[in-house]
Amino acid sequence: MTTIYHNPRCAKSREGLEILKASGEKFSVILYLEDPPGKEKLMQLLKQLDLPPMALVRTGEAIWKERYKGMNLTEEELISAMAEFPKLIERPIVIKGNKAVIGRPPEKIREFLNS
Repeated sequence: MTTIYHNPRCAKSREGLEILKASGEKFSVILYLEDPPGKEKLMQLLKQLDLPPMALVRTGEAIWKERYKGMNLTEEELISAMAEFPKLIERPIVIKGNKAVIGRPPEKIREFLNS
């Protein structure tokens, strides 16, 4: 089963959801702002993405600029920040099996589904 971590207010996330719908794949949607992933889930996502925590952080968000900009955070601190403030998590994230991709640009989702 394929899963998308989705924010309906985000244009790129909506595009990613449309790609999933058009693919014919069965999928589930996690509205991660309403049902945020905890630290353990974020660590699992990072492993599936094969990325360091900083690659998943939205540094343009006001929360980041106000609380964390310029700080030298450890990986654990970055994961804690994303768990506490899920708006900091890049989106959309699509998971299939034991792999995942950040859908930016959304075409990456199509490539991921076809790989």
